[in-house]
Amino acid sequence: MPVSLFLIKKVVSHSKIRTEKICLNCGTETTGRYCPACGQENIEPKQTVWHLLTHFFSDLTHFDGKFFITVKDLFAKPGFLSKEYMIGKRATYLDPIRMYIFTSAFFFLIFFSVINLNKIPVGNVAKTEIQNDPDLRKLISGAKTARDSLEILKDYNSEANPFLKINVDSSKKTKGYTNLRYHTLESYDSSQNALPPEQRDGWLMRRISIRIIIIEQRLEKDQGGFIRELISNFIHNFPKMLFISLPIFALLLKLLYVRRKQFYYVDHGIFAVHLYIFSFLLLLVYFGIMELRSTTKWHWLNLLFIPIFIYPFFYYYKAMRRFYGQRRGKTSLKYILLFMLSSFVMLMIFIIGAVFTFIET
Repeated sequence: MPVSLFLIKKVVSHSKIRTEKICLNCGTETTGRYCPACGQENIEPKQTVWHLLTHFFSDLTHFDGKFFITVKDLFAKPGFLSKEYMIGKRATYLDPIRMYIFTSAFFFLIFFSVINLNKIPVGNVAKTEIQNDPDLRKLISGAKTARDSLEILKDYNSEANPFLKINVDSSKKTKGYTNLRYHTLESYDSSQNALPPEQRDGWLMRRISIRIIIIEQRLEKDQGGFIRELISNFIHNFPKMLFISLPIFALLLKLLYVRRKQFYYVDHGIFAVHLYIFSFLLLLVYFGIMELRSTTKWHWLNLLFIPIFIYPFFYYYKAMRRFYGQRRGKTSLKYILLFMLSSFVMLMIFIIGAVFTFIET
């Protein structure tokens, strides 16, 4: 044991014990140094600065010791921590939920600092030059009735009209409009007001149409800035998407091992949490090597990326085999099924996340 740690433990252990045998925290009668109910040390509440410092360093070294032991066994023994947690051996290691919160927060802190949106290439999408017709704006704003607006829009119904393109279905008794595309909110509102109530867009379609018009206008003004903002918002939604995927991943494990009655959903969840923690830490190692290569220009460090990409595939298989204790054949089959199902789930989550990001941007 290091001398500093020994001195800290010695000072803490020799803190003055209270003469009263009632715990200050929960009120339980205690005969020893620690409360039998809550575990609080029955010492004098008034402490010196030295006592506070020794407590601080004691807690810090205690956390560090647990953290490094947990990380070592997490990397070297796939599935071992989850199995130890399941059978009740938990005091030696960090709590998986707390460790997930810590590692994910630290990971995304590094991730967002590494990602430079200004370096992300934005494709030069050809802009369509839209020249707003001031005469049409003036005519629409001066229309006094819905019929007037309808007649104005019909007169401007041509391919050259930059405001909208209207295809009139003359086969219907009430003329309807399909394939509408508007470039201003004024033209959209005027056209909607000109239509009979039953032919107007519903609440959802109206919101979508308005959102499309606003996005087109923003793209016209600053296409690169809008796309970078869209990418930035999507990237900052990663923590939410991964957090949502975690219970779904545990559910997939539950379905794959539904016949193993000794495993509860929580057990699958703890196993999933340890896999996510491993992934976060491995990606942190990847970022560290990438930053070191960028700083030192040591291109031979690229060789280290090969085991970083290969090891997770072996790790996940080995973790499943050790934790669930099935034969190689069954584990391999379920490993492949889990990979396919989880990839599909993540794809769906990313698509939904992209849609919500697009709507919110």
